Amino acid sequence: MQRVRLRYAKRGRLRFTSHRDFQRAFERALKRSEVPMAYSAGFTPHPKVSYANAAPTGTASEAEYLEIGLADHRDPATLRERLDSSMPDGLDIVDAVEARTASFAERLTASAWELRLTGVAPEDAERAAARFLAAASVEVTRQTKKGARTFDTRAAVVSLTAEDGGAVAPDGGPCAILRLVVRHLTPAVRPDDVLSGLRTTADLAPPVPPGVTRLAQGPLDEETGTVTDPLAPDRDAAPAISTAAGR
Repeated sequence: MQRVRLRYAKRGRLRFTSHRDFQRAFERALKRSEVPMAYSAGFTPHPKVSYANAAPTGTASEAEYLEIGLADHRDPATLRERLDSSMPDGLDIVDAVEARTASFAERLTASAWELRLTGVAPEDAERAAARFLAAASVEVTRQTKKGARTFDTRAAVVSLTAEDGGAVAPDGGPCAILRLVVRHLTPAVRPDDVLSGLRTTADLAPPVPPGVTRLAQGPLDEETGTVTDPLAPDRDAAPAISTAAGR
């Protein structure tokens, strides 16, 4: 069985699709593209598709990942093109590599986010970010299926910076952009949790819901504080395997 890892994006209006909506669209794309899927054993076989750490509904993303199992070998680049052409515009398959390493989900240790705050002055966002980072802990409370849960958001935040997003409001008002790198801890700290923390520590409250985009997801480089490509180990392993096969 060949395993292929795919990176996909949720863009524009399609950011409002739920994870289940994406699953349905992807399953239809597999059929339209005539992908030779491998199936699980048992009385109710299912196509071998596994998803990793999907972004919340309403959040755009450039870095969502899944893995599929194929009964017959396919070229990953050609497979990506065929699947992408069968997906709705805004749900885009942007990368594909053959899986040559194990423990892919364990590499997804951090995410980089962009939060576009329309109606917020960049200097106000910068002051709020500085106060948040200066705090030893920033506790917020989130409603979960098991009730209200309080946790520290500051421990998960690797970096938080602010910049000018330009005048994009209908009235020409200000716009600030926050760039955020967050570790994947338990419980998971989401961008809206950090916004709640900014409200608590610096009284930062955007007048309209922010536009949130996940820019990257993968291993955290502790020295630089950046999120690196989780598919890189599979690409790096390919030449070594090919060389070994040719001996």
